[in-house]
Amino acid sequence: MQTDSANRKGATLRICEIYPSIQGEGLLSGTASTFVRTSGCNLRCWFCDTPFASWKPEGDYQSVDQIVEQVLGLEPKHVVLTGGEPMIFPAVTQLAEAIRSAGLHLTIETAGTIWHPLQCDLWSISPKLAGSAPTHSQAWKKAHDQRRERIDVVQQMMQQPYQLKFVVNDSSEAAQVLEYLQMLDHFDPARVLLMPQGTTVEQLDQQAKWLVPWCDQHQLTYCPRSHIYWFGNRRGT
Repeated sequence: MQTDSANRKGATLRICEIYPSIQGEGLLSGTASTFVRTSGCNLRCWFCDTPFASWKPEGDYQSVDQIVEQVLGLEPKHVVLTGGEPMIFPAVTQLAEAIRSAGLHLTIETAGTIWHPLQCDLWSISPKLAGSAPTHSQAWKKAHDQRRERIDVVQQMMQQPYQLKFVVNDSSEAAQVLEYLQMLDHFDPARVLLMPQGTTVEQLDQQAKWLVPWCDQHQLTYCPRSHIYWFGNRRGT
């Protein structure tokens, strides 16, 4: 019988960076975490703050064992698998299993457009709204619009612990969140988080002026992008 290690042989993901930091978004904000950032994405949001993992993907392909070895060499017991879009790699299933088998907590950050049957401790799902498509590339705008909304995939992920994180740029996009939620079979309002679009403290503070009371009105959660307040919009944080 093959060992788990042998089963993972040949399973690779393109990795942009692996680093320890503090989770700055969502229900686990403030938690010391190791971030494993995959490189490559099936979407192209105009506001993407990690273009080095989407528009111009960087990094080499690594085996599951190589990735886990690096993760275990760092201190945090929480791991965040992010991107790019980690779900574009079939080997994500083996990586998720290996991370959890090592006794680590696993969050997977995803746009919720691709499904692989796997277990994690928290699905951090960030569905993309209509205004997220790029405007300078018609080819990518078409592909983005065709791929960005997969209610069936999101509902699969919501069978496990989850959070829904929506990036909104204005009140019309906030209204789209309410429309999106109505398409779901069920949702927990406490797990629906709205984040302001912005990459500077000044932009986030300005957005918060209308978004905080809007969230209160609709009994949803305002989610600050705390890492920008802590570190600025810097890579590796």
